[in-house]
Amino acid sequence: MPDFSTLRISQDESNPRVARLLLNRPERLNAINDAMPREIREAVDWANAEPAVHVIVVEGAGKGFCGGYDLTQFGQGQLDHPCQQERHPWDPMDDYAFMKRNTEDFMSLWRSPKPTIAKVHGHAVAGGSDIALCCDLLVMAEDARIGYMPTRVWGCPTTAMWTYRLGPTRAKQLMFTGDTIDGRTAAQWGLANEAVSAEALDGATMALASRIAGVPRSHLAMHKMVVNQVLLAMGIEQSQQIATLFDGITRHNPEGLWFRRYAQAEGFKAAVQWRDSGRPIPEGDEARERIRELEQRRG
Repeated sequence: MPDFSTLRISQDESNPRVARLLLNRPERLNAINDAMPREIREAVDWANAEPAVHVIVVEGAGKGFCGGYDLTQFGQGQLDHPCQQERHPWDPMDDYAFMKRNTEDFMSLWRSPKPTIAKVHGHAVAGGSDIALCCDLLVMAEDARIGYMPTRVWGCPTTAMWTYRLGPTRAKQLMFTGDTIDGRTAAQWGLANEAVSAEALDGATMALASRIAGVPRSHLAMHKMVVNQVLLAMGIEQSQQIATLFDGITRHNPEGLWFRRYAQAEGFKAAVQWRDSGRPIPEGDEARERIRELEQRRG
């Protein structure tokens, strides 16, 4: 089996037609670091090259599926990084190149000729929701949560999957609020294929995977290609281009820079609490003034 630093993949012991891709940074809630997107793509490539495998299940170790990007590294620290540049003026194409590569890596789950199923417990939020929604199917625990809270400030989902999975009305609701929804609601809205109790999650996911795994690989690939072609005709690639550009802007405009400076001064937990509370977020000239105050405090 291939050896990775952020995940594991292997054929299921009871059904070798099912590959299980386990996001494996439980100490960080499976948060995305620089290596994880590349390793997801490599793991998907491995599964597609394995003749016995017909379907891929993506799941998370520990308390949840994936808590998003590891922002204690990029949000709270002083590191200059392509997706949060300290230099001025910032270079949008440096940001775009980095994040577009991650988007393409996540989309390997969508492009995979073999169907992919996200098995979600705990949280699949922010960048973690990108991973889940790039999978073809979604099975959730009833009490699991999915959403993209950084749409309130400091983020735009680069995969742009929400509209294609939910339709414009529900997608706008989640993008405008940054709210998360539980597994029950996700199933009612048609985002999740099924929502079951946490105890039944593995069994329900594997039952679905096993049912799919009995279909010839060529048939699965053709059926998936037909459905994906509809999304391509609707412009998903163009949507991802603009979403990835806007993601960079949200992290470098006055509001995004305020969020970064506040996280550096008060800690990322405090910044997230402000963002998610519904409290008005400083913008424009107010944001610029608060940035100056925070930078003076930092020295």
